[in-house]
Amino acid sequence: MTRERGRRLPRRRDRNALIAASLTALSLTASGCVVVHGERAVLPAATRAEAATALTAFTDAYNKADKTYDSSVDAPYVTGALADIDSARLTAGHVNSPSGNTHHTPLTLTDVHLTIPKKAGWPRWFVADAKGNKGGDFRWVLVFTRGDLGERWQVAHLTLMAPGTVPEFTTDKDGWAEAVPADSAQLAVRPDELSRRYTAYLKSGGKDFADSPNTSGLRAERRKAAERPGLVRQFIDEPLGHGDYAPLALRTKDGGALVFFTTHHYQKQTAAAGTSVPVPDKDVLALTKGEVKQSLMLESIADQAALDPPAGRGPVQVLARLQGLTAAQGG
Repeated sequence: MTRERGRRLPRRRDRNALIAASLTALSLTASGCVVVHGERAVLPAATRAEAATALTAFTDAYNKADKTYDSSVDAPYVTGALADIDSARLTAGHVNSPSGNTHHTPLTLTDVHLTIPKKAGWPRWFVADAKGNKGGDFRWVLVFTRGDLGERWQVAHLTLMAPGTVPEFTTDKDGWAEAVPADSAQLAVRPDELSRRYTAYLKSGGKDFADSPNTSGLRAERRKAAERPGLVRQFIDEPLGHGDYAPLALRTKDGGALVFFTTHHYQKQTAAAGTSVPVPDKDVLALTKGEVKQSLMLESIADQAALDPPAGRGPVQVLARLQGLTAAQGG
């Protein structure tokens, strides 16, 4: 069953009704001229039926691509961080198993909740979170986006969130959610600053983020990895926040926002003189250019979901993080 978060989905306006609503945003001048400002009209990003259909279309394409290890199958249905991560995963799978995925199990999503913001302009987007048959009890949280009425809905963000961590969202009397502007200064960290502040935190620490496995825990893991004798590990973190990687934020009931944002990472492994870098697993090798001898550079994209509280009410909590290798270079 697909339902809006916290309530059963009623049968409401379809796509044609939404388009009709946009046409009511008219400016009538004294001379009788009529100017249509459809791009300025505040409308739900999608109908509930349309959002449910988009989720089904994505799941079908995702399963076909996973079964065949053919990234071209679901490429039209993904963008941004997920496109980078998923394409690399399927490419590695195809290199190692050209005949397809012998361990394929179709993804099924149940107990689906749809959170659809009402907003003006493009891109428009919505969030679906569901119980998957993979990943244990974690909720699959997907952010669908498109930049024009004629475009297909694509998933830009995918994270797995522990049960009970998906927050409650602010909704109006009709159940539509509220999108938070990327430049909002009402939050602890502006959404369009989260990628930069998070990468700075991974390098130097600080007070912007609460302790968690995705913040202080990740920094501790890196320190431990760097202490391995005979192998130097260097980490480079870069913000990524424009175009298809721009952050998206939903207003939560506590006045904060759930923000989805992306970061770009490199890890360089350099072996001591007279030794070599440990042979990476076959999926890493499938994405590696050059021969791995003295060094290996790993490039990856990470997708984060963070609870950004109102300004002055505590640090940001990174609730979920999905990082995927996208390329490697031996040397």
